Amino acid sequence: MAGLPLSDLDRPLGQGRRLRRRRPRWLRHALRGGGIALGALLAGLVLYALVKRDPDGGEPIAIAEIRIRPPAPEQAAAQPVAETAPVRQAGGPATAGQLESQAGVTVVRPGSDVPGAIVITIPDEGGVWLAPSPDPRLVERTRQGPLPKVGDGVTPLQVYARPLGPAPSVAPVGRIAILVGGLGISQSATSEAIARLPGEVSLAFAPYGADLEKTVARARADGHEAFLQVPMEPFDYPDNDPGPHTLLTGPKGAENLDRLRWALGRFTGYVGIVNFLGGRLTADEAALSPLLREIAGRGLMVVDDGSSARSLLAPGAARARIPALKADIALDTVARGEAIDAELQRLELLARELGIAVATASALPVTVERIGRWARTLEGKGLVLVPVSAARSFRNPQSTGSLR
Repeated sequence: MAGLPLSDLDRPLGQGRRLRRRRPRWLRHALRGGGIALGALLAGLVLYALVKRDPDGGEPIAIAEIRIRPPAPEQAAAQPVAETAPVRQAGGPATAGQLESQAGVTVVRPGSDVPGAIVITIPDEGGVWLAPSPDPRLVERTRQGPLPKVGDGVTPLQVYARPLGPAPSVAPVGRIAILVGGLGISQSATSEAIARLPGEVSLAFAPYGADLEKTVARARADGHEAFLQVPMEPFDYPDNDPGPHTLLTGPKGAENLDRLRWALGRFTGYVGIVNFLGGRLTADEAALSPLLREIAGRGLMVVDDGSSARSLLAPGAARARIPALKADIALDTVARGEAIDAELQRLELLARELGIAVATASALPVTVERIGRWARTLEGKGLVLVPVSAARSFRNPQSTGSLR
């Protein structure tokens, strides 16, 4: 069988195969070391991700510088607020920090020379910004809660009031201020009023609601200045009971200052107080005097809702050098749509006659709906809504009480 090729079975072991060439030792060590390093790097990245737990991991990020364009000098000069200019001294044009606080946005600011930063310019379109609250200068910490106070020469009325905004291009034939009360207790009714009423409508909050600080902050973020409704004794008390901590006449009035401070400490950011009921208390000068002295020292405004013809609240406040006024009309004494419409028409006539008229209302759904719809017609009639805090700047400073 000589000369025949050997089969694999007949060929001797280890012969006839091509030997594999072994890598140099230095190359084997280099590959092994690289594999170990890569494994360690991957393990480190996994461990970092587990420890860091960044909820925004993988999200796109942009660094933005926000520049706020200050109002033109002539525009800033045309914004009287209740007791004149110190309001803007407290806040001036809204800072980026104030805007972030109100909007719940956190802005990460780069260094001054970060390359490729995005510049966002917020144009001045005549928007109105309310100063943030609480302002630390205007808060007194007490066992009753954070009470308003005068600080650094400015008052809560001056700082927390809604500015008027740019002056109308055409002089209005009349101005109207409306204060809607009863807010803070029903969350649905409160949210509806905040959303549907124009920002120029001032809102009054009862001291009994839950989360009043957050609710009032939301109203102010939507442009509404805030008042505190203080429960006061009516003629038919206790059959008609305004609620806990009501201010009373007679012997029980000895505790009125504590009751008033309890109400004042329910939330911050309000410009003044307005009575809730109170026919008997507001007619009793002896009961009113110590209360008005307390309010005067805290830099607040006083509004009489006009519900009692015998009320001494507005003239008593004026004698105590408290900015005060008395409402002319209660819009929803009869809580029907057609009756409210009739009172709104009467309010228009009064504004044309006197130049400025003030009304109060409650936050009933029908009232909110009627005021919201009516407000959209004012521009065509030459009428302008203004916040209640500014109403005094359009009336004769020698007069007190009702604008009549």
